[in-house]
Amino acid sequence: MITKEEFLALYEKYMSGQCTADEKKLLDAYRDEMILAEDGWDDDFVKEDDVRARIWQRLSDSRKVVKLPQRKVVKYRWLQIAAVLAAVLFAGVFFIQRKKNHETDTVKLTNKVQPPILPGGNKAYLTLANGSRIVLDDAQNGKLATRPGVTVSKTGNGMLVYHFSKSNDNTAAATTPEFNTITTPRGGQYQVVLEDGTRVWLNAASSIRFPQAFTGVSREVELSGEAYFEVAKNKAKPFIVQANGTKVHVLGTHFNINAYTDNNNVTTTLLEGSVRMSSGSAAVMLAPGQQGDVATNGSAIKVSPADIQQTMAWKNGLFIFHDLNITEVMKQVGRWYDVDVEYRDEDVKNNEFGGTISKYKNINELLDVMVLTRSIHYKIEGRRVIIMK
Repeated sequence: MITKEEFLALYEKYMSGQCTADEKKLLDAYRDEMILAEDGWDDDFVKEDDVRARIWQRLSDSRKVVKLPQRKVVKYRWLQIAAVLAAVLFAGVFFIQRKKNHETDTVKLTNKVQPPILPGGNKAYLTLANGSRIVLDDAQNGKLATRPGVTVSKTGNGMLVYHFSKSNDNTAAATTPEFNTITTPRGGQYQVVLEDGTRVWLNAASSIRFPQAFTGVSREVELSGEAYFEVAKNKAKPFIVQANGTKVHVLGTHFNINAYTDNNNVTTTLLEGSVRMSSGSAAVMLAPGQQGDVATNGSAIKVSPADIQQTMAWKNGLFIFHDLNITEVMKQVGRWYDVDVEYRDEDVKNNEFGGTISKYKNINELLDVMVLTRSIHYKIEGRRVIIMK
């Protein structure tokens, strides 16, 4: 016989990777049956048979939806069963404890339930030259704004498209260019097609400022945060990105710029073509597969081989970490899930992590994978993630 308290304690120990071989055998022995001890079920309002029926009903429902490769069914089904049992038993223990403590029906259950922290999505707002703001995730598809020679539309796939009509009278636009800004919040991302055909993917907590139409001798934009560019070729008009004192000059190429203000460096990673990266008096040419790093308070540019897979993971819907320090990992997590991160123990900042997981998973799934390394634990309080030993 195993009591509910013993089961919960043993289950938590198993999930933290601290179970002995004998304890794992004990858990395995009870994976197909659960005997609830008589003690603790003396409440007239909580019947053991009712709780047992609810537990096995939940287990039956969970078995119906499990679709895993044959080799992994036994292992993961047991974990799922354990999780269901733990959830039901916790609910039962909480209910009994409420009755025994003579709490009233006005107890605020919301204090006991942590709402799920969901991943980000296509969220952004557009600030026009006149200062008006359009929330893009709420805006309907179709035409959003019209200026002399320029039409701004939102497409069905959550993308903003600028269209420049050369047949119109664009004298005013050429002499007094109007600038727009697209900003993504934490937990947001967005795509925009500029009027020259250049495509830009904005990561979370980023913004790009650009003219509605490129009517001068160059195409210049300003970036804060992170973005991936696929620049339309135009030898007569070089494309220039300014980010935290760094300039990237291109003619037509694919590259990523990471220029978050909470980073120490501005990093340009080149995937295709060539770019010239400059800061102060320093300048370098990057070849595909290279990245340039420049300190935000300096001008020297360091060129090194790029980790393309890790750099581009955010655009491809993934988190990919190749022995990445936990502080850098949690910066990405914090921006995408819109959470603050607190380190309860300074020692955990020395940990590094490697792995791949979809960035559209619940935040707990990501953090639970990190816990499996046995180097950290975590807890969530509101929208704050606390990392500890």
